[in-house]
Amino acid sequence: MELSIDTASDLASLALSREGVVLHDVSWQCARNHTVELLPAIDRLLTGAGAARGDLAAVFVTTGPGMYTGLRVGIATAKGLARGLSLPLVGVGRLELDAFPHRGAADAVIAVHRAGRGDLAWASYADNPWREVTPPELSKPEEFVEQLRLPILVVGEVDDGLSALLVGLKRATVVQLSTSARARALASLGWERLAAGAPSDPALLRPVYLRPPAIGPQQG
Repeated sequence: MELSIDTASDLASLALSREGVVLHDVSWQCARNHTVELLPAIDRLLTGAGAARGDLAAVFVTTGPGMYTGLRVGIATAKGLARGLSLPLVGVGRLELDAFPHRGAADAVIAVHRAGRGDLAWASYADNPWREVTPPELSKPEEFVEQLRLPILVVGEVDDGLSALLVGLKRATVVQLSTSARARALASLGWERLAAGAPSDPALLRPVYLRPPAIGPQQG
């Protein structure tokens, strides 16, 4: 089986799959407790499936953008499991995972999430073949809406303020992110990339951030 780990936000999720088909999954509100909650959650998921870590054949992980600590914990855990169990590792971006379940539903699928300081993180994708059109970037909601081209499908974390801005776009459709959807998408897309012979190099896999973290040495 493959283990998918998503810790990019407060809503953490895990999935167990076989060749990309999800067998078991779980999601929970983790707040900022990924450090203490992730490994026990993985063990509970495996136990509930009647499996053990030795039954894993690959590890997939969300790389970001997203929560600073959550991403670091998720990626470190995925790399540790992959190294300790000699498993292939695949990293996939958060916004791509939010968009992937909706491929083919519109000319463009745009994934968004709240990024603090009044900003949105967003990226756009198209199908046939599935590809990234606009790489992840930060924008104010008003600037984001001004860049949109119709028809579009906006998915992910769409709050009331953004929804109000999108109301005037007659052909803009909004789909909120569902619980565990990201881990399920990770299982599918991770398997596709692994089967295509494109695993990630664990030494090069790093969290994706769109701005420097707020912690660390501060300027005077």
